[in-house]
Amino acid sequence: MSGLRVFADTVPGVALVDTRDASEIAATLATIGVRFERWESPVTFSHDAAPEVILAAYRPYLDRLIGAGGAGSADVLKMTPAHPQAASLREKFLAEHRHTEDEVRFFVRGSGHFVLHVDDKIYDALCEQGDLISVPANTRHWFDAGEKPDFVALRIYSDQSGWVAHFTGETISQLFPVT
Repeated sequence: MSGLRVFADTVPGVALVDTRDASEIAATLATIGVRFERWESPVTFSHDAAPEVILAAYRPYLDRLIGAGGAGSADVLKMTPAHPQAASLREKFLAEHRHTEDEVRFFVRGSGHFVLHVDDKIYDALCEQGDLISVPANTRHWFDAGEKPDFVALRIYSDQSGWVAHFTGETISQLFPVT
């Protein structure tokens, strides 16, 4: 079940907000410009479905997100514990960074934590199958799917160059490990 915990960025162990209610998650994240939605999708896949099959099945949803004119692109990120780059990708995603465009993700399967650092707060959004999250451009954040990641997510970009991170060099993500 999706969740949201909010912390003061100087007090990692004490949640100011701790909810599993999708409406409350969406309302709280909206105050910082983050879009959060639960999609009830009739689309299901086998564990080994090819990225092209997943993209084709979600094309109607993607067209609405990207725009009927096709401005932007989408890809599929599949992570499993056996992925040869699982550890190195996790390390990269755990470093606080920002993007010059919105970061839009839809979780087809599995889960992961988008952890946002806005002003003096940390927003740990647990996203699971059926969740859409859109993090505004230039929002400091990191992502963690755990030591044994097992998820499939659609990534939507307006910039054709795809995922480009600008790392902050801050180590705050080490103070807020996901649990």
